[in-house]
Amino acid sequence: MVAHFDVLVVGAGLSGIGAACRLQQQSPDRTYAVLEARDTIGGTWDLFRYPGVRSDSDMFTLGYPFRPWRKEQAIASGAEILEYIRDTAAEHEISRHIRFGHRVVRASWSSSSARWTVEASHDGEAVTHTCSFLYLCSGYYSYENGHVVDFPGRASFRGEIVHPQFWPEESDFTGKRVVVIGSGATAVTLVPELASTAKSVTMLQRSPSYVLARPWTDSLARRLRRFLPSRLAYHAVRAKNVLVTTLLYQFSRRQPQRAAAFLREAAAKQLPASIPVDPHFSPRYRPWDQRLCLTPGADFFRALRSGRADIVTDRIDRFTPDGITLESGAQLPADVVVTATGLRVIAFGGIELSVDGKPIEPAEQLVYKGMMLGGVPNLAWCIGYVNASWTLRSDLVSRYVCRLLNHLSRNGFDICVARPPAIPSARRRPVMDLTSGYLTRAASVLPRQGDRRPWLMRQNYLLDAADLRLSRVDDGVLRFERAESQRLTS
Repeated sequence: MVAHFDVLVVGAGLSGIGAACRLQQQSPDRTYAVLEARDTIGGTWDLFRYPGVRSDSDMFTLGYPFRPWRKEQAIASGAEILEYIRDTAAEHEISRHIRFGHRVVRASWSSSSARWTVEASHDGEAVTHTCSFLYLCSGYYSYENGHVVDFPGRASFRGEIVHPQFWPEESDFTGKRVVVIGSGATAVTLVPELASTAKSVTMLQRSPSYVLARPWTDSLARRLRRFLPSRLAYHAVRAKNVLVTTLLYQFSRRQPQRAAAFLREAAAKQLPASIPVDPHFSPRYRPWDQRLCLTPGADFFRALRSGRADIVTDRIDRFTPDGITLESGAQLPADVVVTATGLRVIAFGGIELSVDGKPIEPAEQLVYKGMMLGGVPNLAWCIGYVNASWTLRSDLVSRYVCRLLNHLSRNGFDICVARPPAIPSARRRPVMDLTSGYLTRAASVLPRQGDRRPWLMRQNYLLDAADLRLSRVDDGVLRFERAESQRLTS
């Protein structure tokens, strides 16, 4: 028997659990289920287990607006975030709606019945569900494969090679020489953690990133909690952090040279004399062309100052049995190499989509309000910000989905679809418009955005909050219809 739901949510990570909570709060008459490929709640925060894994956004904005973050630390460990997600699911009794071990393979839309048929694999068997609305909260990268670079001579290396996405549970690098390849958030997190036990840790980067130190705790939150109710203090700090993040981003985009100088000077103050800012902390790109790397408590810089860690900016010529030879001719001896070389980006969790038998090619789609695909009915895609906390945007999208569902119900409609405009290819841009390697590699995989609203995905929470929470749902771009079967019987 095929089970039917008003809404199917794909993914039980941070976004999916938030979506389920919002459905219960704002569209309580809708039936829903969550299809989760893995056997547990948590998504990214359950998958990643490398040492020191943590948020790179503060928990006052990464947390849900409806469930205040109550711990002292503003920057949380992966384990703390996972606990927070699971506690939220338990508090709202979400687990009874989750169907674990259901990996969605394909979804096909029928305009005549106004339904999605969703095919999943469960314990090697094909399982089919139908739904009136499909909400994809499955993120944007592959859980099965990270981005792996086939460095010359890799097979000759006699030591251990580890990718952070698949960290071995029993790993012990005590007394070993470790080289971490990469310059992004994962590398900046790993270096100080590994340096506490390893004989030596070298971060080998092809090109540098901007790295900014920030405190583990939020001093305003600590003060406000003394005399304000916890929920009120939470929202006050959340508002402050949204404003600060927005201003920093806008300053960086409007005054890139001044922003770059500020970030370089801040790094220089933290570095030992043996490690100059140039070339190790002077990226060739402008601030926020790629995401900033945060180091809570300046732990990355402290590891460099202690002498337990070092940084090398060079290119790899080849692996050798005992380490890595660089293009400069220098040798890096290593017992362990950690390839923090990034993610493999996929669209919609790798789900094959079709509408009335016509396959949907993700890279050919324009995204309406950063959440719906032009010409694809009754489907929303949850994607967060690249310049701020993921949850800020994912929660806005979930609330908008509820508004949309309620609009359909109130007005007797079954179908909503955004009518895409005729935007030339030259004016279409990647939906996640950064120059980071993992996003540049995904340019031919992810949907596109246009150059004007509502087809432009703004990286601005304040503007998006006004738009997605206050603007008319029936905006002239969304088309609303009744299902053919309903029209024939009326």
